[in-house]
Amino acid sequence: MNLALLFDEDFVAPDRAVLRGRRLAHLQSVIKVVAGDTVPVGRAGGQMGTGEVVRLTDTEAELKVTLHQSPPAPLPLTLVLAMPRPKMFRRILQTCAALGVKDLWLINSYKVEKSFWQTPWLSDEQLRENLTLGLEQAKDTLMPRVQIRKLFKPFVEDELPALLANRQALVAHPGTSTPCPVHLNQPTLLCVGPEGGFTAYEVGKLEDAGCQSVHLGPRILRVETAVPVLVSRLFDACL
Repeated sequence: MNLALLFDEDFVAPDRAVLRGRRLAHLQSVIKVVAGDTVPVGRAGGQMGTGEVVRLTDTEAELKVTLHQSPPAPLPLTLVLAMPRPKMFRRILQTCAALGVKDLWLINSYKVEKSFWQTPWLSDEQLRENLTLGLEQAKDTLMPRVQIRKLFKPFVEDELPALLANRQALVAHPGTSTPCPVHLNQPTLLCVGPEGGFTAYEVGKLEDAGCQSVHLGPRILRVETAVPVLVSRLFDACL
């Protein structure tokens, strides 16, 4: 936890916040703070700064908060991701948040098993918790927006065209002839399929909507590896 992310419910006064649970445990067991120490903090959706530990007990830490620094700029990226396997989903969420992705769409695909959509990691509470972990790692405060679409064709035909407006649109597809571009730093939409990739039909529908198929080379990567590699390749901010 390189930054303690504070939410509205943590504040007991305009400049006072109280931490409990996981964040308190981290302050006590990892950072080993004592009263008078300062730690990096940020208000969710707002600025970053420092928090002075003014009171510390076994159950809570009260911080005097000073916020004066803007968070890192978001990436100009909309990430459309086929729902990953639950065992890797929480890691991907944390990675996306840490990289600066703010617009994430989870979609269905032929190779996405129905059981994936039953994972508890999709609950609002778990989404916020894992995105928070990514933000705390990267020292950021801007919470990503996650949208869920469980029907592939309606999403691609009815919603994707509007998302593509004024954006370069790419779909990661091993075997295509066009390499993934580098250092775009412009509004971009990136589609990443499930383990095993999008089907030929799905790639065709994405291309019909305006996406260009690109590859990362001859190696086939797991989704949790492909996402950070693609994002780092596309944007200087992640290099």
